[in-house]
Amino acid sequence: MIRKVCGMRESGNIREVEALGIDWMGFIFWAHSARNVSLKPDYLPSRCKRVGVFVNAPMPFIREKVREFGLDILQLHGSEDEDFIRQLRSELPSLTLVKALNVAREEDLEQSKRYEGLCDYFLFDTKAEKVGGNGKAFDWSILHSYKGNTPFLLSGGIGPNDKERLRAFHHPQMAGIDLNSRFEIRPAIKDIHLLKSFLHEQD
Repeated sequence: MIRKVCGMRESGNIREVEALGIDWMGFIFWAHSARNVSLKPDYLPSRCKRVGVFVNAPMPFIREKVREFGLDILQLHGSEDEDFIRQLRSELPSLTLVKALNVAREEDLEQSKRYEGLCDYFLFDTKAEKVGGNGKAFDWSILHSYKGNTPFLLSGGIGPNDKERLRAFHHPQMAGIDLNSRFEIRPAIKDIHLLKSFLHEQD
């Protein structure tokens, strides 16, 4: 099970979260986010995969951040179409691609069919006006209607009180979880004690 912590920015906090043994760490490159990374931190993780989160970003900007941050994974959180993803595949073939899809009802899962076979993972997030980091969950039972072949990460307001709910949720394509705002002291600063306790319970 992939354990991803997203919305990181501060070097000290990055070190502490990395030490918890997570698999992926996300850095948001979107100016409208409270967790936007405008300056490269003095420290970047070396023991977990580095994920760059982009929202309708132009290709040159993505390439720049891949080089600057040594990204392993690209997470597309906007309205990027199939042609754009194919271009990414062509220009950055070694990177893992994740397409985030916003979900509020069963019909929203239909959008995944557009990207089937183009991405390595989907990330199912809560549909809201603001992109990511809303702290709001959606009805996970909707995902039982997902019949695609692309594995997915579960996102959208997962918090410290969701341990039992996660244990009870099963889907053959579920590959991991994405943790963010519900584990924060303030935007981009994670509560290490909360995260440690939660992750320990998931082991």
